[in-house]
Amino acid sequence: QVQVAESGGRLVQAGGSLRLSCAASGPYVAAYSMGWFRQAPGKEREFVAAIDWSGGTTHYADAVKGRFTISRDNTKNAVYLQMNDLKPEDTAVYYCAAQGMPRPQNDLTSGEVYDYWGQGTQVTVSS
Repeated sequence: QVQVAESGGRLVQAGGSLRLSCAASGPYVAAYSMGWFRQAPGKEREFVAAIDWSGGTTHYADAVKGRFTISRDNTKNAVYLQMNDLKPEDTAVYYCAAQGMPRPQNDLTSGEVYDYWGQGTQVTVSS
């Protein structure tokens, strides 16, 4: 059974930095593409960033390009989201997701292609 767990969320001032971690456990997780999504109060879940199994391909939402960096360490089965220059609009619950089986149309920016989700970690950015 694959499990995914996020950590690192907290209250931070605007302009500050934060690194979120995602620990994945279970068989073959090092071969999974991974993604970060977020959901703000009253809003739908939205894509933030994704990374393929090798770390060689990454995707970012326009809202976070140049500020956020996704990375992974397959020796630790971990994925990270480094967030810099945080803005109040980044306030949300951040979710990590793992894709067990690639889809034919494998759009890693879509939550529908992920099989396993964590419980989320709260990031609050104060102005």
